[in-house]
Amino acid sequence: MAKTTEEDMNQLEKDIRQLKIEYEQYFGGGKKRPPADLEWRIEITMKRYSDRGSQMNFAQRFRYSNLAQMYTKYREIFRKRMKKKEEGTVERHFGAAAREIENLRKQKEAAESASKASQPFAFTISCKDPDHEKKKVEDLYAAFRRAKELAGEDADRLTLDAFQQFVRQKTGDLKKQQSAREVEFVVTVDGKHARLKARVKS
Repeated sequence: MAKTTEEDMNQLEKDIRQLKIEYEQYFGGGKKRPPADLEWRIEITMKRYSDRGSQMNFAQRFRYSNLAQMYTKYREIFRKRMKKKEEGTVERHFGAAAREIENLRKQKEAAESASKASQPFAFTISCKDPDHEKKKVEDLYAAFRRAKELAGEDADRLTLDAFQQFVRQKTGDLKKQQSAREVEFVVTVDGKHARLKARVKS
């Protein structure tokens, strides 16, 4: 039975995290060989989905992009450490390898947080009938989850079904109240809060 895109993305994320663990063990002397088979499997999956970006929805493309960035970051770290190991300049200590990767991760997170705080976030769509514009609603859902993450809010409780119901009801209410044909939804980040506003499109 063929795997769904979501299942492939879940497996890809697990494989990337496992690759990081196995490389740390290799650099620390716990493994004799680098995890080449696991890295090859990740490369195959990454290549397959890079060629089918048009077949994925906004949320799937967004997740794939994040995983690709994570993998590229780890691979660059591993490449540099591999070079040091081959040159005989690397510390053969698991704790040192783990600390280096952890320090780089913290530095990157701090830089990303500063960047996110300084960059405005906005996403807008217009809906006439959400039940027949599911792609738009899915994109809006993904954007709102992203806004919550940028604002430091918990996005795990937000489900697509509940969100679709909200958009459907809000669109219907505004169209009835103001005799409108189309409703515009705007996602923004206001300080530490994600905002979703609906208004009649003029």
